[in-house]
Amino acid sequence: MRQAWRVSDVRSAEKTLMATLPEGTLMQRAAAGLARRCALLLRESGGVYGATVVLLVGSGDNGGDALYAGARLAARGVAVQAILLNPGHVHEAGVAALRRAGGRTVVDLPARADLVVDGIVGIGASGGLRPPAAALAGALPQLRNRAGVRTPVVAVDVPSGVAVDTGDVPGDAVRADVTVTFGCLKPAHVIGPAAALAGHVELVDIGLGATLHATAAVRVPDAADVASWWPRPHAASDKYSRGVVGVATGSATYPGAAVLSVTGALAGPTGMVRYAGTADREVLRQHPSVVAVKRVADAGRVQAWVCGSGLGTGDDARTELRSVLATSVPVLLDADALTLLVDGQHATGLRRDAPLVITPHDREFARLAGEDPGADRAGSALRLAAWINAVVLLKGDRTIVATPGGEVWANPTGSADLATAGSGDVLAGLLGSLLAAGVPAEKAAVAAAYAHGLAGRRAGRGGPATSADVAAALRPVLADLL
Repeated sequence: MRQAWRVSDVRSAEKTLMATLPEGTLMQRAAAGLARRCALLLRESGGVYGATVVLLVGSGDNGGDALYAGARLAARGVAVQAILLNPGHVHEAGVAALRRAGGRTVVDLPARADLVVDGIVGIGASGGLRPPAAALAGALPQLRNRAGVRTPVVAVDVPSGVAVDTGDVPGDAVRADVTVTFGCLKPAHVIGPAAALAGHVELVDIGLGATLHATAAVRVPDAADVASWWPRPHAASDKYSRGVVGVATGSATYPGAAVLSVTGALAGPTGMVRYAGTADREVLRQHPSVVAVKRVADAGRVQAWVCGSGLGTGDDARTELRSVLATSVPVLLDADALTLLVDGQHATGLRRDAPLVITPHDREFARLAGEDPGADRAGSALRLAAWINAVVLLKGDRTIVATPGGEVWANPTGSADLATAGSGDVLAGLLGSLLAAGVPAEKAAVAAAYAHGLAGRRAGRGGPATSADVAAALRPVLADLL
């Protein structure tokens, strides 16, 4: 598991650590790690000696990190050119170190460069880039290196122009190929559109771990986490002890939603799926192992319910939703079930003793919460989770899972291939299967999103993927993962 911390917590930890070290130690540690990563990139594209590196230098410590890293590269024979965006407010010791090592300051981007280092602004900045920084950022995609290909960009700590604590991109920003960050990850590395601008994120240890005592703002699961949470059958298992999941989805009008959600559930860890709905014939035709009835009331005992995808919003659908919510088992609500929860412009108060998980996309979220997720997607998801006492899985390229207790998880496996009709139905079924197998709601949501993201990537390898492709990819993905 990786974790990301807010700016205020990072600053507090840095202040505590710096009080125990000689002045400038943290900056030198950061510069050393940055220079090392830059040298590795140069080596991959033709060598370090004789390469040309451009530093985009702002007025803060971020610019100082870039300048000291540039001095280290210049000492290895790199032609380092620094563009000082605010010459009257620059890290003077860093400029002096760069010049002593043979680097120089310039006014404009050169015709060619093998690497650009973005040291314009760091974690203390707010808002998008101002001119002329925005103009420089806009010109970077046209810059070419000695091999005639686009010049790679390395961001110092975060890409300049992103909102560090929320992952929003409020204006012009730098798009990096690699971000070298120091001490710990920040939310902008893992959530929101900022994460896509960070490229590959490399963490440099500067000794911050000993003083970083605050609770992380965002957690990011890895494959080992998901595999450790995933239930597996053992010698004494039977279909009931593995868990039974009820699926109340689809309708005669939308039988595909029922099939896709059941397919997702069958890929999960439970031993049995009970389907309740009017798409029962189509479900049984494709999945004869499923026990199918037409109503939730006739389904029999289950350990969790999935409800909503393709259910409709009429009186019959409303009755089925009430039946599901009246049970004492974990419930996942998706799609039409979320619409049925809405009263006017916001969700009615909903309190259950058993766990509840909801899986809205942005438009559904807006109907539930009365407002769009906005710039702070994690914060918005947390507020909704606390309000209705549910785990909220807010879908998106960086899907967020928020809990009523204040935890936020960011899924790292998102794929644009999941932006296809019915993909969410597959996710709902898989997540419900994990709930029925006894996985805690927040871990079930995180694990399902992780596996679903991997399936989307696999399904998209051969071209545009459909939700059926995503469902088919789940089993081989889980075989590799587990």
